[in-house]
Amino acid sequence: MAVGGGTAQAAPACTSGTGPYQKQVEKFLGRTVDGRQSVNDCKAIRAFQTLHGITPSAGYAGSLTWQTMNTILQQRAAKKNPNAAGNCPTNKGRIACVDLTRQLSWIQDGRTLKFGPVPVRTGKDGSETRTGAKKIYWRNIDHVSSIYKVKMPYAQFFDGGQAFHSTTKSMWNPPGSAGCVNMRPAEAKTYWNLLSNGDDVYVWGRKPGT
Repeated sequence: MAVGGGTAQAAPACTSGTGPYQKQVEKFLGRTVDGRQSVNDCKAIRAFQTLHGITPSAGYAGSLTWQTMNTILQQRAAKKNPNAAGNCPTNKGRIACVDLTRQLSWIQDGRTLKFGPVPVRTGKDGSETRTGAKKIYWRNIDHVSSIYKVKMPYAQFFDGGQAFHSTTKSMWNPPGSAGCVNMRPAEAKTYWNLLSNGDDVYVWGRKPGT
């Protein structure tokens, strides 16, 4: 029995089916790129899915798995120049930038990168993180959501209940948050130390899958 009295569910069987994104997924995982599912391909895909909470974790190279991998590739490409396209304003001094399309955030001061970029987990379909120019208006280091009854450490609110805050979930865990910008604990703490009430936040783009 699972904790709480529920019945434990067995993991789905590893699939032998070749997925529509087989070659892309094989390349991402460093497998032989032949576009044909193998037992070892399935095991590698399944490990990736399990790590990031992608269900069913049956090793199938489907659209959600590739979408997640493609987002990771875009994040890696950002490196130390995440604002190369100039989407985040450079005329506001210190500002926290949130790129929904690449699921990335960073802090810059003018054109100078101060921290990041770091992966984030933003609002799911129907609960999207709202775009536009914002300001941090309230901070609570030990916040607990009154709606969802979950802990939101290092919460920094910038738009009607939407906030930067720490989570223990994978940043690539679908479908996403309830609208907040989730961050890994160490990075949420750094944001807490670098930002203050009144600091600017700018959100743009569109999260994959929304």
